[in-house]
Amino acid sequence: MKIIHVVASLDPAQGGPARSMPSLAAAQAKLGHDVTLFYNAAPGRMEDIKVATASIPHFDLVNTVTCPQPDGLEKLTGNRAGRIFKTILDKNAVIHIHGLWLPILQKAASLSIKQGAKYIIAPRGMLNPWSLNQKSWKKRLALHLVWRRILNHAFFLHVLNADEKKFITSLNLNCPMEIIPNGIFPEELNNLPPENRFYNFFPRIKNRPYILFLGRLHEMKGLDYLAEAFNEFVKKNNDVDLVVAGPDEGARDNFEKQIDHYGIKKRVHLVGPLYGVKKYAAFVDAKCFCQPSREEGFSMASAEAMGCGLPVVISKNCHFPEVAEAGAGEVVDLDAKAISRALHRVLGNEDERVKMGEVAQKLVLSRFTWPNIAKGTIAAYKRGSANK
Repeated sequence: MKIIHVVASLDPAQGGPARSMPSLAAAQAKLGHDVTLFYNAAPGRMEDIKVATASIPHFDLVNTVTCPQPDGLEKLTGNRAGRIFKTILDKNAVIHIHGLWLPILQKAASLSIKQGAKYIIAPRGMLNPWSLNQKSWKKRLALHLVWRRILNHAFFLHVLNADEKKFITSLNLNCPMEIIPNGIFPEELNNLPPENRFYNFFPRIKNRPYILFLGRLHEMKGLDYLAEAFNEFVKKNNDVDLVVAGPDEGARDNFEKQIDHYGIKKRVHLVGPLYGVKKYAAFVDAKCFCQPSREEGFSMASAEAMGCGLPVVISKNCHFPEVAEAGAGEVVDLDAKAISRALHRVLGNEDERVKMGEVAQKLVLSRFTWPNIAKGTIAAYKRGSANK
């Protein structure tokens, strides 16, 4: 099967689709499919993109086609992206478009409609309530004028969880949906860094046990809740610190002001973005992973942490109920005191913490691996073709 994936960016600093989409493409290519990945280049970030994709098993099997970074009118029209996409568009291919709103994605969908090619849209949480409420009038106007037609013409919508399906159902779109989550490659867990490697990278943390947050420093990730929750946590725990890892997307300054106001700056370590071995070293040495997000499609960081044997404390807005169902951690309301109490429960008993981590790893390896997810997408493509 010929498959063309379209995404706006592969910059790992952009989070979500920039990591999950190339992993899905690589897993499909490993199954023997002809897979191409089409995306916007990001000058100044191509080395990080190269490093990030090089760490993905089997990514060397994926063909890549880049479009120059959009500027000027291209940011509005996507005409150049459309011209390049035409050169790789095959009406017999499956076009899998990841995300909404941006011109490169709109052009890929519109040209697919024109050529009679079957395409799938993965909204990636962008139709969830919190996301729709950001720049609300622009998104709702775009949905009305352009994207409703595109979504309704899709073979199906690729949603990441049952909550996302429910949210989209309320928009009264006329298209089927398939729930296909994100995952990890089991191979990535075969050669994890040894214990204490993270402390070698960041000796200032002085081998103190820590809770790990890893993700973009963005309002959506709930860093204000994290700061307040950790402030509550340290009132009863003098031993465990907090490590915050990720690129700044506008929330770092307020977060630093918040922890300074609480007087807990010495207990919080901001280490910047982590990729490759540094990221996995952070997982290996952490005691617990915490993600109090306002909204997630499917948290890649949580899945990776669990794959490394970490229990997790996440908000219900992460839409990952399997964590609580399996006993792999805690799923709580987006409330600082609830998060703090969950952290105390997870870290209060070492034997129970280790057991939760083992359950977390088993959950991910049994249900959320890219090889199985890739097989699921191929089956969904075939079902979508049969239904149209």
